[in-house]
Amino acid sequence: MNTDTAGFGEAHKPLAGITVVAVEQAVAAPLCTARMVDAGARVIKVERQGGDFARGYDRAGGGDSSYFAWTNHGKESIVLDIKDGDDAGLLHALVADADVFVQNLAPGALARLGFGSEELRSLNQRLITCDISGYGESDEVADKKAYDLLVQAESGLIAVSGGPNELGRIGVSICDIGTGMTAYTALLEALISRSVTGRGSGVRVSLFDVAAEWMTVPFAQQVHGDGGPARVGLRHPTIAPYGAYETVEGNLTLISIQNEREWDRLCSDVLDKAELASDTRFSSNNDRVANRVELDAALSSVISTLTKDAFQERLLAASIAYGMVSSLDDLVGHPALRRRSVVSSSGRAIDLPAHPVRRSGSTDQPTPAVPKLGEHSAAIRQEMAQRP
Repeated sequence: MNTDTAGFGEAHKPLAGITVVAVEQAVAAPLCTARMVDAGARVIKVERQGGDFARGYDRAGGGDSSYFAWTNHGKESIVLDIKDGDDAGLLHALVADADVFVQNLAPGALARLGFGSEELRSLNQRLITCDISGYGESDEVADKKAYDLLVQAESGLIAVSGGPNELGRIGVSICDIGTGMTAYTALLEALISRSVTGRGSGVRVSLFDVAAEWMTVPFAQQVHGDGGPARVGLRHPTIAPYGAYETVEGNLTLISIQNEREWDRLCSDVLDKAELASDTRFSSNNDRVANRVELDAALSSVISTLTKDAFQERLLAASIAYGMVSSLDDLVGHPALRRRSVVSSSGRAIDLPAHPVRRSGSTDQPTPAVPKLGEHSAAIRQEMAQRP
């Protein structure tokens, strides 16, 4: 098991010198700006009096929620009431000096208070703004509340996931996560554009748009093909064999066959049933998908007699892709897992999965701590009061 303290050496961080002001809550926007922190940006997180409600999702982050510890380390927290004139003025001053402004409140909420993205860019022409919403800004959906599970359902992700007889939520906040990553990518593109033009720009991202774009293949199959995929549990809807098979102990091992060469090796070298490769029911991927029940029965008749270790040794020797259906305990002990230590707002160090990007020439640096609610309010107010 590998352990990483965090990320990138300070001198090499690509967003060093960039200031981000974020009026954010929950997961999507905070994850986007957390990536900016890891890349060296200064992120000032504007919170309401009660704080970002994601602070209270659970207590698995060393006293913070696991969500909050993951997506808010290294930020500066200031509490503002932007309906108050003085605090609104302070926010305007912060944005006037910022490079990036990110917000994911309800569509139109900030604009009604004088903080619409177009207005802000008119006051600071180098400003890049990012508006994150649930369903976009059209009149039909602008007022519709959006949380991850709701968007999973409305986008069709749930309709193509889970088992044949059971709908199931995808087990992490995948629409939030994907939207945060998409917004981060868009902001990096906007920063590159600004380096050429000298002018800022606005980007908008919605959870639904992100999820719908991920649904391109089922969408195309539904609209232009013979119909979208059914739920098939731990099977691939259009490739076979590509799924989980049970060994003698009851363990599940996933295998993936991507071409006919691999299919031949699976039959001869793993299953010791070379005759399956020439069975006309299984002679191509389309045939195997059409005859999946018979295919799975033929494979299971052999695999169910093997131990997990013996089956996986054969797969490895035959260069067949495979993977375990891991439990959370398996993930915790996985040899590929890298970790970093994050200090919670209460001062407790906790291990979390490491940032997925490793850059050449970087040096390990401690991950900066998660802020207490309003921890930096006084310092930021004083900083702004001293500016001309």
